[in-house]
Amino acid sequence: MKTFKFVLCIVLTLISFQFFAQEKSIPDVLRENTTLKSQSMYVIEREIPNLDTWSATDLKTASKTSCSLLKEMGPKITWLHSYVTGNKMYCVYLAESKELVQEHAERGGFPANTIAKVVTVIDPSTSGETY
Repeated sequence: MKTFKFVLCIVLTLISFQFFAQEKSIPDVLRENTTLKSQSMYVIEREIPNLDTWSATDLKTASKTSCSLLKEMGPKITWLHSYVTGNKMYCVYLAESKELVQEHAERGGFPANTIAKVVTVIDPSTSGETY
């Protein structure tokens, strides 16, 4: 009986740790942007030639297209923000699945060259030090 209790305790500890680790993989400030707490974070790399030449109007149009689709798709997917570089855009989403992120890209006509699930997020506070 002691062995069973010990094994049960270990299993519950591991399950608790896994749950805690998943919850902490997305910072609270980002998780506040969604009503679905079980979403995972994804980073999408989009290769878009001459992206650095897009005007503010071009970027606004793309943003409106994305937001319109997100409203149609419901609360299972949320766009947090994007980073625009020379010929690539890196978009950060919360979603129930990678497939939803892919569907959003396809329906919007956006490239999604790479979709990667974020395992954890680190920042300077991860070091435990200040600078």
